[in-house]
Amino acid sequence: MKAFELINDLKTKYRIENPETTVDKIIIGNPEKEIKTVLVTWISDFRSIKAAVERGFDLLITHEPTFWTHSNEVNRLNSLEDRSFMKKAGMIKKKYIDESCLVIMRIHDIWDAFPEYGINYSWARFLGLGEKPAIISSDGYQLRYDIEPCTLDAFAGRIAGRTAELGEPMVQVIGEGSRIVSKIGLGAGYISTVPVALEMQCETSILCDDGSLYWSDIQCALDMDYPIIRVNHGTSEEPGIISLTRYLNENYPQIKAEHLPHSPYFRLIGA
Repeated sequence: MKAFELINDLKTKYRIENPETTVDKIIIGNPEKEIKTVLVTWISDFRSIKAAVERGFDLLITHEPTFWTHSNEVNRLNSLEDRSFMKKAGMIKKKYIDESCLVIMRIHDIWDAFPEYGINYSWARFLGLGEKPAIISSDGYQLRYDIEPCTLDAFAGRIAGRTAELGEPMVQVIGEGSRIVSKIGLGAGYISTVPVALEMQCETSILCDDGSLYWSDIQCALDMDYPIIRVNHGTSEEPGIISLTRYLNENYPQIKAEHLPHSPYFRLIGA
């Protein structure tokens, strides 16, 4: 199977809202390359790229960008000012990829709302919220799960017990800990928003640090007395990357996919 055949077939599996502008594509490398082995990871940082090259993988599939911008990555890299820090770093990374003949493919838009296997459904299952949401938002990117009523802090403790397995042993909680909650808003990445959660009559939301800023989104929610549980972006999407690896192995027998785990880059250090 060639690289372009894999990405084209994946695009037929789920309707992308804007196929003309999707970031799901071959980011760098030869589209005609025959693919037999695939390394699947959350973000194509230098660590992941070197692991794919050193272990002889034909293809690296990433959910997030390679060159630190959401779309048109290589073109935007080339357009940067030559003396800029990002241009210098990007060209070093690009040279390594080019010389290795590695192909990097991004699977993002397809997987964010993909039924059963996708990012949000995998995240919900991992957290123990259930298989089927009570409500799906109109755009398909946010879900509501109903649980037995409990305090916000007790629920956050349960979430932290799960995220600890992914390298994040503590979660941020904003709001009164004794409040009783049972209708949980869930999304991953930038697409988790409080307004949509309120439309679904959620009582709290699990957001991530990519899409919720303290001075705007979180402060607004706090002023409106809406509690939030906040986790790292990569943590919220790691279960979906594991599911993507499984999906590839189950549906494309001509390739062998392996998951490369991702853990949060930060460490928590106490006084």
